[in-house]
Amino acid sequence: MLGASRRSVCAAAAAAGSRRRAAAGVASAVSGDSSFSSSSSSPRSVINGEPGVPQIQKRLLSVLAAPKFIGTDNVMPLKLREGSLVGRRYESSAAAVDSSDTPPAEKYEYQAEVNRLMDLIVHSLYSNKEVFLRELVSNASDALDKLRYLSVTDPDLLKDGPELDIRIQTDKDNGIITIIDTGIGMTRQELVDSLGTIASSGTAKFLKALKESQEAGVDSNLIGQFGVGFYSAFLVSDKVVVSTKSPKSDKQYVWEGEAESSSYTIREETDPEKLIPRGTRLTLYLKRDDKGFAHPERIQKLVKNYSQFVSFPIYTWQEKGYTKEVEVDEPVEAKKEGDDETKTEVKKKTKTVVEKYWDWELTNETQPIWLRNPREVSTEEYNEFYKKTFNEYMDPLASSHFTTEGEVEFRSILYVPATKKEDITDRKTKNIRLYVKRVFISDDFDGELFPRYLSFVKGVVDSNDLPLNVSREILQESRIVRIMRKRLVRKAFDMILGISCSENRDDYERFWENYGKFLKLGCMEDKENHKRIAPLLRFFSSQSNEELISLDEYVENMRPEQKDIYYIAADSLSSAKHAPFLEKLNEKEYEVLFLVDPMDEVSVTNLNSYKDKRFVDISKEDLDLGDTNEEREKEIKQEYSQTCDWIKKRLGDKVARVDISNRLCSSPCVLVAAKFGWSANMERLMRAQSMGDMSSLDFMRSRKVFEINPEHEIIKGLNAACRTNPDDPEALKAVDILFETAMISSGFTPDNPAELSGKIYEMMSAAVTSKWASQAQHAEPSLQQASPLSSEPIEAEVVEPEQVDMSQQK
Repeated sequence: MLGASRRSVCAAAAAAGSRRRAAAGVASAVSGDSSFSSSSSSPRSVINGEPGVPQIQKRLLSVLAAPKFIGTDNVMPLKLREGSLVGRRYESSAAAVDSSDTPPAEKYEYQAEVNRLMDLIVHSLYSNKEVFLRELVSNASDALDKLRYLSVTDPDLLKDGPELDIRIQTDKDNGIITIIDTGIGMTRQELVDSLGTIASSGTAKFLKALKESQEAGVDSNLIGQFGVGFYSAFLVSDKVVVSTKSPKSDKQYVWEGEAESSSYTIREETDPEKLIPRGTRLTLYLKRDDKGFAHPERIQKLVKNYSQFVSFPIYTWQEKGYTKEVEVDEPVEAKKEGDDETKTEVKKKTKTVVEKYWDWELTNETQPIWLRNPREVSTEEYNEFYKKTFNEYMDPLASSHFTTEGEVEFRSILYVPATKKEDITDRKTKNIRLYVKRVFISDDFDGELFPRYLSFVKGVVDSNDLPLNVSREILQESRIVRIMRKRLVRKAFDMILGISCSENRDDYERFWENYGKFLKLGCMEDKENHKRIAPLLRFFSSQSNEELISLDEYVENMRPEQKDIYYIAADSLSSAKHAPFLEKLNEKEYEVLFLVDPMDEVSVTNLNSYKDKRFVDISKEDLDLGDTNEEREKEIKQEYSQTCDWIKKRLGDKVARVDISNRLCSSPCVLVAAKFGWSANMERLMRAQSMGDMSSLDFMRSRKVFEINPEHEIIKGLNAACRTNPDDPEALKAVDILFETAMISSGFTPDNPAELSGKIYEMMSAAVTSKWASQAQHAEPSLQQASPLSSEPIEAEVVEPEQVDMSQQK
């Protein structure tokens, strides 16, 4: 197929006449390629779906520069690879040219550090071999960039061809990949300097980082980090051949190196069939286990993944097909009348066939959407890019397209997905795709660009300030990355805030349902951004009618005399609504936040305050509601001081003290937590931890405060019992039951529920007996008189009927 395509190009070149002959270098290449065609029956190259149409002149340069894998000149080297010489050093391709004028190849030794580096790469130090293509395509792009930059001041550099592109051709049968660019190329000395040595400082850093990573037992993904991008070719190759022509030189040179060799050769290219007008042709002879990379579909997929947005067009050599109608002869048996013999006749029939051919196919998009002006990009284009890049089927809730300039420059598009991310603890995601100079670097991050609580945000980030290949160590230590992270987080919050301010409340309700837990996690992990997270939080409240409200709405609804933001944590909305702690606050019309999610209490505790308003847990001691009457409180304390001491003596170490409550109206008592200890809700959550060891956390289970309501009848009765008969067993039992029921109503769990239920049953039995049993005793004598009961059997007398004379009665 490759040979056939070249023959059609040559035919087109010949038909062009004197216009094609004007360029001497191109003409010589055409004449050389004409001998490459080996079979007259091979199908012609088809362009734009029409067979036989010649290729346009502007693409001639790159097509002619492509390697010739099927020609007879390369049969011997390929056979050597399959024979007993596999693994041995290959001879220079110049040696295959039978010409006495061929200059000898010069042999060079690698720099010591490069030799060691080659050894490390050959022995599969790096786990991800796919990066070789990204590195080599990036090098080709750099060569094109350099040529374009130099041609501004020296237009003659483009005289051999104005087209700037990259072309990748594969030979899957022989395991060969060829990468061609029309860039600046290299001279002989540049080959020695670029491919035979590495700057000593960079090599030292590379080897030092490598040693440290090996000692730490981690994966060393360091390719490209210290200028070793070209050597990534040896990840998959036994042999690499670089043929290059610089516009600064009249000669073309060939560099050859092998994976297992400590030296390389450089020679002048004299084969006219292999001459190129300008640029570099890189040929990789793949290892036996890596020949799968030579499949055209595999190469196309890698280019789309890693180099989709390189600023130069990248063409890959792909097999295509088109349908056409052809006439075929179909034999038909026919029998004439009166003739016994059957004759076979041939009839013409039209048949649809698929004609296969090979052609260059543009694989990448040269204009990334993030490089365009945001004003020129429609919402539909943003959504389409999002769905295509992240394999989503729903439009995002919001997007943000921005450019950051100044100390660090980068471009980015961020999205808030509409679909829910389930695992809040997974720090590693593939939601952020990092590009460096439009070359895809990685999407495997562990919190380097976004914190864990924003891991649901998806997007692309393109920076020109980072090295082309960024390792995880660079991301963790780079000052540039830290600045990028801060700005990305800031933009993400602005995007989420835009959703919350939308006129359609359903959008943010949907966001909160999907990602509310992530923002609560941010309250715990990111103290620096508390001011950005707090306005985005939503809670239920005592006055919101089961609708979520923001902290801004709560502050707006606060009473003039209210100083703090009150909240209570419970396991359900119903439990929070009926908690005894709310009685006084409801009476004063103070709004109370209901924290019913397990993460709510921890997140609010970490916030500590909002707009200079403290968060106050109404289930803890020292609640100040701002309406204290000191004289009245002093009188009540004096009146009930003896009762409080009596109750404390009975309860012992179960409570820290017994106080008069200022938060109760209808309940007799309540059990409140210490100021710096766990609340009832937090204690319940800690008990539920599957790996929790409560014995080691007893210090957090603070001693509780038992508050009593002096206005309640039960407390008044106990006050009277304390003064008249403090040792009465019934009164002491009532104190025990009162305390344990207060534990339940306050959200705590009794230490011995069975004992509590036994006491309640006993009290119910006494109450039932004293009321209904006494009524039954009063009704019993009258029942006995009406129907006395006897244990002796009763004998019945049978009476015979008598006959009566009716006439006598008259």
